[in-house]
Amino acid sequence: MQLPIVHHPDYDAKFAADHRFPMGKYGRLMEVLEETGIALRGSVFRPQPADTDLLSLAHAPDYVEQVIACEVPHAVEREIGFPVDERVSRRARLATAGTLLAAELALEYGIACNGAGGSHHARRGGGAGFCTFNDVAVAASALLDRRQVGRILVVDLDVHQGDGTAEILMGEGRVMTFSMHAEKNYPVRKVPSGLDVGLEDAMGDDAYLDRLDEALGALAAGPTPDLVFYNAGVDPHEDDRLGRLSLSDDGLRRRDRAVIGHFRERGISLCGVIGGGYSRDVDALARRHAILFAEARDYLR
Repeated sequence: MQLPIVHHPDYDAKFAADHRFPMGKYGRLMEVLEETGIALRGSVFRPQPADTDLLSLAHAPDYVEQVIACEVPHAVEREIGFPVDERVSRRARLATAGTLLAAELALEYGIACNGAGGSHHARRGGGAGFCTFNDVAVAASALLDRRQVGRILVVDLDVHQGDGTAEILMGEGRVMTFSMHAEKNYPVRKVPSGLDVGLEDAMGDDAYLDRLDEALGALAAGPTPDLVFYNAGVDPHEDDRLGRLSLSDDGLRRRDRAVIGHFRERGISLCGVIGGGYSRDVDALARRHAILFAEARDYLR
């Protein structure tokens, strides 16, 4: 069976090659997945842009309208880290719809991945930290609203704390949010998740994986979710410009295997999103993101 993958060419908003946000990684990731035989004909699904009603399940309607109209206030654009023009707006709508589509595919096939997503700093009222819309929060809200699931778990292993996801989903008793991140990294003001594990800087593979194993054990003691959203950001890597941890490629692989195996071996559906990664070497960065897809392929039903 082939791994369901969601992708759209317009995930790449065509930033300059020297931009702080390495936009070219999305297209290169798909090339790597095709080169390695992970993305096959018939296994790649293309989303349509998310509409106002869908986005407003997790975001303030006035902010949604600002993004769609490309009229985001300059102060909010500064928080996001780049102007919201037509390509950025389209990209944000596509990536958000892509995570929802990947989640629905995961419910059908057991596991699926979006070739973008993990924009976990966007809050209800506005974007931040290179995140325009919070795709996981939108997708989770939609699935609950449509009664496609009864309980959701968000596992966020991006190096930065998932403050936006925690803020949007706070008080939603059907969603458990978990973030394991570098404690001294962005954002300065963190929003409490259901479970937060703040790590000290320069933590290597073995110590990191020990802490992850403890956290997964704690989560297993709680209610069983119908679906897990897994943010597999690769910015904990030792070569990442914006991370403060020291994971190797092998450490990322062991991390993804541990998370995916933990849930799939219990029969729980999992939707993977790629999260952050900020190396200037776009090829190396895309290959790190591809680890998620390689590990996911081994856990199909």
